[in-house]
Amino acid sequence: MTKHANERTSVSALMGAKVNGPDGRAFGSVREFAVSPSDDAAHVFGFILRLATGKKNGQPSLIRVSDLVQGGDGLQLRASAEMQEMADAEAYLLLERDLLDQQIIDVNGHKVVRVNDVDLIWEACLDGTDRLSLRIAEVEVGVRGAIRRLLKGLPHGTIDNLSCRIPASVIPWDFVDLIDRDPSRRVKLKIEQNRLSKMHPSDIADILEELGPAERHALFTSLDEEVAAEALEEVDPKMQKALIEDLDSEQVAGIVEEMDPGAAADFLSELSDERSEAILEEMDPEERHEVEELLEFSGDSAAGRMTTDYVSLPEVATVSDAVNALRDFEGDIEVITDIILLDDDQKIRGLIPVVRLLFAEPGAALSALPQGHIVSCRLDANGKKVAELFDKYNLRSLPVVDDDKRLAGVIHAEQVIANLRHKH
Repeated sequence: MTKHANERTSVSALMGAKVNGPDGRAFGSVREFAVSPSDDAAHVFGFILRLATGKKNGQPSLIRVSDLVQGGDGLQLRASAEMQEMADAEAYLLLERDLLDQQIIDVNGHKVVRVNDVDLIWEACLDGTDRLSLRIAEVEVGVRGAIRRLLKGLPHGTIDNLSCRIPASVIPWDFVDLIDRDPSRRVKLKIEQNRLSKMHPSDIADILEELGPAERHALFTSLDEEVAAEALEEVDPKMQKALIEDLDSEQVAGIVEEMDPGAAADFLSELSDERSEAILEEMDPEERHEVEELLEFSGDSAAGRMTTDYVSLPEVATVSDAVNALRDFEGDIEVITDIILLDDDQKIRGLIPVVRLLFAEPGAALSALPQGHIVSCRLDANGKKVAELFDKYNLRSLPVVDDDKRLAGVIHAEQVIANLRHKH
C-alpha cells in the first residue's frame, strides 16, 4: 500500500469509485467527500457512500478515509472500519455540493473564478501506521478540470493522457476563499477568510462587482467593519447602495464610522433622507457631528470633497510632537503627506512634508524645517478648480479654508483621482 502514498487523484476521478467490503464483495460507491473544517480543513475526513443494494436500504453512510485501503480492485474497507450515520450533513463541507461549479475568490489573482474540479493527494498518516489520508491540494479553475469531468466514465488513463496536454489553472487550497450562498453554512465555509482582509480595498471592490447579489452580500457581510469601509469607498454610488441594501442601520453605521469623513458624507448624500438619518442616528456623536457638517456642502464643491482627517499642529510644535501626532492619528495614515502648522486663529502658517521628519532631530522646531509651498482653495471652489490646482502644482494634498482663511479641511490626492475615475 505504500506505493499509493503521494499519489495524485481528484474529486472527478474518485466520484463513483467502487468500495468493497473487507471480504472483497461490493459494499458501495463514493457519493461525496466530507471535510470537517473545525477539525482539519486541509484533509478529506471521509467518504459518503451510496451503499450497494440490500445494505441498509441504500441509505448514504460515512466512512473515514483512514478506514480504507487501496486494493487492486479499488478501495476496500478495513476489517475494523466503522460506518457513521450522516446525522448532520451541514456540519461538513462537502466538496461536490459546496465546491464544484461554485464561485470562489482567487486571492492571488484578485478575481472571482469557478471551481471545475478538486485535486487530491493520498498521503501516509503521521501516526506511524500504514493508514492513508487524503489531502486537498488545489482547486481546478481552468479548462483542464472541466475536461476531466466532461470525460468522466472513460478509463482514467485516457482521461489523464488528454487532460495533461492542457495547461493547469489551479489555486492552492491554502489560498481558497469560498463564497457561500447559504447563511446557515457560512461560518463553516470560512476556511481562509482572513486572507481577504490583506487584499487591497480596490481589489476587494473589483471582486464585489463581479459577484451576483447573494454572493456579494455573503462576502461583504463577512468583512470586518474597517475592511468593509475601505471597500465601500472604492465602489461607485450605485454599488454602495446595493451593498448596504439588506443591512440594518446599526450595521451600516458601524461601517460608516470607519470611513473617511468626506467619503462617508458622499456616501450618505446618495441615500434617501430617511435612510441617511437612520444611519446617522446609530453613529457615535463625535463621528456623526463630523459627517453632518460635511453633508451641508455641495458634493461638487471643495467643501463637499474635503475630509477632516488631517494632522495639524501649532507653529511652536517640534518634530517629536509631529511623530506623536502621527502615531495617535486614527484615520488612514497612508494619505497623510504633510503636517499643517496653524497659528492661534487656525490659519495656515506652514506645510511640512512628512518625509522631512526622517532627517530632523526630535527637538527641532517644525517651523525651522524646509517647507512646501502653501496652496489652498476656498470652500466653494468647484471640482474643476480643485483638479486644476492638483495638476498645476503637483499636489499631494490641498487645504480648504473658509472666508476668514481658517483651515476647514483637506482634500487628498486619492480623493481627486477616485472622483475622476468614477466620472469616466
